Amino acid sequence: MAGPLPEGNDMPADGSLPNGVNVGADSRTMSAYIHVPFCRVRCGYCDFNTYTATELRGTSQSTYIDELSREIELSGSVLTRAGVPKRPLTSVFFGGGTPTLLPARDLVRALELVRDEHGLDSHAEITTEANPDTITPEYVQTLAQAGFTRLSLGMQSAIPSVLATLDRTHNPASVSAAVQAAHEVSLEVSIDLIYGTPGETLDQWRQSLEAAISLNTGHISAYALIVEDGTALERRIRRGELPVPDDDLEADMYELADELLTAAGFQWYEVSNWSKSLEQRSVHNLTYWQGNDWWGYGPGAHSHIGGTRFWNVKHPAAYAQRLSLGQSPAAGWEQPHEEAVALERVLLGSRIREGISTLEFEPNIVAGLIADGLIDGHFALKHNLVLTVAGRLRADEVVRRLTFS
Repeated sequence: MAGPLPEGNDMPADGSLPNGVNVGADSRTMSAYIHVPFCRVRCGYCDFNTYTATELRGTSQSTYIDELSREIELSGSVLTRAGVPKRPLTSVFFGGGTPTLLPARDLVRALELVRDEHGLDSHAEITTEANPDTITPEYVQTLAQAGFTRLSLGMQSAIPSVLATLDRTHNPASVSAAVQAAHEVSLEVSIDLIYGTPGETLDQWRQSLEAAISLNTGHISAYALIVEDGTALERRIRRGELPVPDDDLEADMYELADELLTAAGFQWYEVSNWSKSLEQRSVHNLTYWQGNDWWGYGPGAHSHIGGTRFWNVKHPAAYAQRLSLGQSPAAGWEQPHEEAVALERVLLGSRIREGISTLEFEPNIVAGLIADGLIDGHFALKHNLVLTVAGRLRADEVVRRLTFS
């Protein structure tokens, strides 16, 4: 399970947001994130807010959409009271957990609920994450007929031994079957990969990349493994059962990913994400990186409306209980101070290919980053700060130099 919730202000029982969240709302898009906190088993590296059947205590998967419907209805009234204008959703993202553990009709019903409450943009991106073993032709056909546009598949690796180390239970062959089923009903597909698993070699990572590329999808994400405190993977490393991930090897793996993906027609648009076209980028992820508005539904989900952040109680039973009493499931809220907002804007803005304006920073700092090969000099001449491959590997250093020098 995920770590503790952030510290913040107590949320009123009715979920009322502080004054000012409506300012500038017309210039921001609105999205919905729907958290489905269920998994068959817990992967050893996972630190997300997820629960297996034996951990639910007082709630169940079968009643989840009913509970979710109460928060969706509540969100509409909260936004109306705050004076936030109604905006059709530009994206809806089902994450988890494993959303596709629920029947397809449950995901469809949840989509219908947020559509009825907020409206959907005519080109809205509707995505669900999925474990490859949960996908059948019938399942994705139901999703596509209801308006889903995208499937995000957790492939992670093509190497059985690497999947075993991560405690992933799917058969690598099921990935291609899931992609084929999705393509047959015209769903876009994104493939998620993880590199840096203890014991994984550079050649094994190459095999996973080549396998992902051969699936002929339009989007691939590649994330460095983070060993989170308290996870089964962290305990195995601490006991000496597995080697500590090698930072230098992970850097080589990232460079290999960028090389192979670029050669295959992909273009990076965020540090960990590549797509074959502008249209195949993840609209929902760009919502986060560009600081737009979103409401996060479900246990432990986080929301961002007009600079105010708030988050729900973590356990599904506590979430359901609050909603059954007519109360907001939000546990707390915060409004980051001006310096934190400015830092986050640089942190997030520098991660995307469009970058941010170099005119915001001291010329000598920008020149130093160019000289060190961390930002692209060609783009800098046009006043765009765009990271090089080396800069993407050292993105935190670039942000520190830009903001603290």
